[in-house]
Amino acid sequence: MNRQSVFGLEPCCTLDLDDRDQARLVSMFKALGNPIRFEIMKFLVTHPGCITSDIVDMLPLAQATVSQHLKVLRDAGWIDGTVTGPAVSYCLHADNIAWFRSKVGQVF
Repeated sequence: MNRQSVFGLEPCCTLDLDDRDQARLVSMFKALGNPIRFEIMKFLVTHPGCITSDIVDMLPLAQATVSQHLKVLRDAGWIDGTVTGPAVSYCLHADNIAWFRSKVGQVF
């Protein structure tokens, strides 16, 4: 028996992703699943190009902890960091965010 006949509903979406896209999408979702990382993302929306100390100042965390969160966001593709002198300035990674939006739109 298929799902449609049991519930009388058509599927609302598809999960038809290749393995690589699925792994990338899951990684991006996981990175955003942490409340601190979500706060960092919200901050970067309104403060593009800020440096690590700017992010540390708005969070109740040590610099090392913030750096770990930034690394997770970078590794997942959400943000990009550019070395500017002794500091790293961060911004959202527009191309990766566009990819994420398109994949979520395909899935849901």
